[in-house]
Amino acid sequence: MDLKIIDNFLEADDYKTLCSLKLEKINSNEIKVYVNEIDDNSILRNEVFSEKFLKNLQNNYHQKTLAILNELNPLKAKLYDYSTFSIIETGANYKFPIHDDTPNKLLSGVIYLYPENNTGTIFYSNKKGDNKRIIDWQQNRAVFFSRIEGKSWHAYKGDGKSNRIALVYNLMTKRLKDVYRLENNNYFFGLMRYKLNPYIYKFFKFNI
Repeated sequence: MDLKIIDNFLEADDYKTLCSLKLEKINSNEIKVYVNEIDDNSILRNEVFSEKFLKNLQNNYHQKTLAILNELNPLKAKLYDYSTFSIIETGANYKFPIHDDTPNKLLSGVIYLYPENNTGTIFYSNKKGDNKRIIDWQQNRAVFFSRIEGKSWHAYKGDGKSNRIALVYNLMTKRLKDVYRLENNNYFFGLMRYKLNPYIYKFFKFNI
């Protein structure tokens, strides 16, 4: 799977604002997701940002990430409908299982925010966890990929010392049948697979 890794992805002011957000306290075994969605015309959902800041993120980074999607998977770039900028706080002892992302994500991205040291994103060649590759944690480092059904396996976790806060930035689509057609996969089988997975479907339902 092709990855795009960009250091110092966010502009300094945006990075500072994201690191200063007031988040709810969670314990070391929990995960908390703050979902924020925007399209070209309006804010669709906003749980933690000001409207001005969410619009600013869309204006500042949309063309940059669309170019990344065109590089990694140009056919999917035509299916773009909206963006999500979600803050995910992962407890120090929480482990999110190996998964391959949901089909409504055309481009999946994570930008490491804080603390200074934690665990990066872990990629695998299959669901069993073979051929592990870790993209090390570095503040303001972005990691992007375009998911492929049954191939883009990855996971993340806390480092056992401190909670892990990241911005998950995805380019999204509502046209799931077209996604499965481009991937030469069965639409109904794919949806059933995610609905039967309690870990992944919990996050998938946020976006459909």
